[in-house]
Amino acid sequence: MKFAIIKERKNPPDRRVVFSPEKLAEARTQFPEAEFVIESSDIRIFPDEAYRKLGFTVTDDVSDCDVMLGVKEVPISNLIPDKKYFYFSHTIKKQPYNRKLLQAMLEKNIEMFDHETIVKKSGARLIGFGRYAGLVGAYNGFRALGLRDGLFTLPKVETLADLDEVKAELDKITLPSNLKILLTGTGKVAYGAKEILDHLKIKEISDALYLTSSFTEPVYVMADVMEYAKRKDGKVGDKYAFYKDPTGYESNFMAYAKETDFFIAGHFYGNNAPYLFTRDDAKKAAFKINLVADVSCDIDGPVASTIRPSTIADPFYGYDPETEQEVAFDAENAITVMAVDNLPCELPKDASEGFGDMFLEHVIPAFFNNDERGILKRARITQKGKLTDRFAYLQDYVNGN
Repeated sequence: MKFAIIKERKNPPDRRVVFSPEKLAEARTQFPEAEFVIESSDIRIFPDEAYRKLGFTVTDDVSDCDVMLGVKEVPISNLIPDKKYFYFSHTIKKQPYNRKLLQAMLEKNIEMFDHETIVKKSGARLIGFGRYAGLVGAYNGFRALGLRDGLFTLPKVETLADLDEVKAELDKITLPSNLKILLTGTGKVAYGAKEILDHLKIKEISDALYLTSSFTEPVYVMADVMEYAKRKDGKVGDKYAFYKDPTGYESNFMAYAKETDFFIAGHFYGNNAPYLFTRDDAKKAAFKINLVADVSCDIDGPVASTIRPSTIADPFYGYDPETEQEVAFDAENAITVMAVDNLPCELPKDASEGFGDMFLEHVIPAFFNNDERGILKRARITQKGKLTDRFAYLQDYVNGN
């Protein structure tokens, strides 16, 4: 089995990679029957020479490889027929802008494995960049706070070498004494954000205290979906029932919005779930949130102030609740919004190293143990020019309906 680390060709450029040189050397040691080659790249966070030094072949032609390992979508013109591909295809939610990509993979007889579909039997994701999205998203939220209120100046993450430097910058700041922070979610994204809050030594408190008390030091609460959503019939909610069918639930978010200054959205939002807060909610006098770091970044969705994604180059904008329009991020009475939708790109070295750890643990072994855990079977979207049974729901999307 011959694996290729392919060059990232999507624009804007993404410097991340599935395997760092060191982790790839580890993979080679664990699986001597595997061969790994590197497609030359001038943008990758680890230069070609770093792979060469560890004995890997670096080449411009990887067409003789069996499995192509990438991060972002591969341009249709660069897809090699009859190969196995791993990357984030952004097709499984029927994203209109990538329909032609999925059609091309079927036409070219490509076996597609989306990083997002590499899951346990339970459906829980095994690999991803979620932790790094949470880390950078929370940092960016504090950066916005410092700039907007003239409190401190944090550098952009992309100018820092790694996570250690990010944390070192945070050690230099002083936060407002009465800051109350809400963090939603309990997955990798939320725990990445929590890492930043804990590094800043912000006290984590219970829901009961958060919703009823004031403090003279910064505090935060980590709220799960059953805290900010409730059953309409007044019965006790069940998280797993909610994930299967959220239609019998409504938002309980206003209880938090009345007490929160800074909201970090690290939750997963499922189809048909109630919005956390609406545009009408944001108009209410009791609505206190004035800063949102929306790591989840669902546009015109559950977080009403997220009206568009922002960019690494220009990460902040303002949302005026009264006019429902975008304004300057530091405009009076605006909600300051950070909604960068490719946050891990700002921390490419750490993100790549973490991703490689997970990929080596869960995916590479499946090629050599007859896929005993069903990892590849569950993740495979296309095979022999057709959608697999698990992804048959995409057929109308492929057909252009």
